[in-house]
Amino acid sequence: MTATSDDDPIDGDHPFGGADPLDEDLLYELTEARGVPGYEDRVREIVRREFADAVDRVRTDAMGNVVGTIEGGSDYAVAVAAHMDEIGFMVRYVDDEGFVQVDALGGFDPRVLRAQRVTVHGEEDLTGVIGSVPPHTLTDEQREADDEVSDVFIDLGRDADAVEELVSVGDLVTLDQTTTRMGDCVTGKALDDRVCLFAMLEAARRIDDPDATIHFAATVQEEVGLRGAHALGVDVDPDLAIALDVTVANDVPQIGEAADAVTSLGEGAAIKLKDSSVITSPKVHRRLTAVAESNDIDHQHEVLPAGGTDTAGFQTPGGAKPVGAISIPTRYLHTVTETADVRDVAATIDLLTAFLESETGKHDYTL
Repeated sequence: MTATSDDDPIDGDHPFGGADPLDEDLLYELTEARGVPGYEDRVREIVRREFADAVDRVRTDAMGNVVGTIEGGSDYAVAVAAHMDEIGFMVRYVDDEGFVQVDALGGFDPRVLRAQRVTVHGEEDLTGVIGSVPPHTLTDEQREADDEVSDVFIDLGRDADAVEELVSVGDLVTLDQTTTRMGDCVTGKALDDRVCLFAMLEAARRIDDPDATIHFAATVQEEVGLRGAHALGVDVDPDLAIALDVTVANDVPQIGEAADAVTSLGEGAAIKLKDSSVITSPKVHRRLTAVAESNDIDHQHEVLPAGGTDTAGFQTPGGAKPVGAISIPTRYLHTVTETADVRDVAATIDLLTAFLESETGKHDYTL
């Protein structure tokens, strides 16, 4: 494929503009929406809207999980999960000078927070910046100190009285970044896990009259312990569960060993074998691989040393269940420049769709 510049129309072979084009506007809307764990409201409304014409029924539970169900020809049920929440912060203190201190909602690398722009969702949405002491005035002790989230302070450019009127303890804070195309990739905040939420919604639109009943689940609070998936594992109680999430793509110059890359951009959908929260069911990941091979879908296998996904949330809460997972390789995870190749996104949609359409309920996943 010939690369195009960021200002040129998308090439016809590009997944956004090919024979089966992806909805670029929806992907951008999802990734730019704000929704930290427990407060996924804005994302939830998009999901409900998109489910309206794609599934037979939609329900929302007390935690905020949204489940769109396509009724199948049998009682056999498959759950597909992708989480709505993104990492963010909650205001824990406003000091006498009007600077805001926060508590993390999800796992941050404090090194990437310096000088970031944020939005504080107070009485109104307020632009702020995470302050950073200029290198000219750093002491030796400050230069050697490790960054901590607890040291983060947000400057709202207002005096203390104005901040007091607009910001309260418990207000939410999200990182501020737009989504844009970059060659064959898209980059922005919250691709974790909105790019997989997008893939799930696209698959739901493509599937019609399946043999199995399919519950497409947009889950909450994944970033703080897979909490929404644990609840749905009991409430939905599927016979089989497939989770969608991003995974590490460390295919960049700083990584010495190729094995440490985990996955590579442009090599296709990643079929998960394990992460630190789950070992996927062998018969499930083998069938995912067979479906990819028989449909000529680009794919790779993923062994993730650290990190967990909703896959684990469905494996045991309602009793032992077969589980599998499809991941989208993504560079620079948990930053505002998360980057994924749209060809891998398209491969993930194709694989998920083909797998679900071929799920009859007669495959034996017992060991």
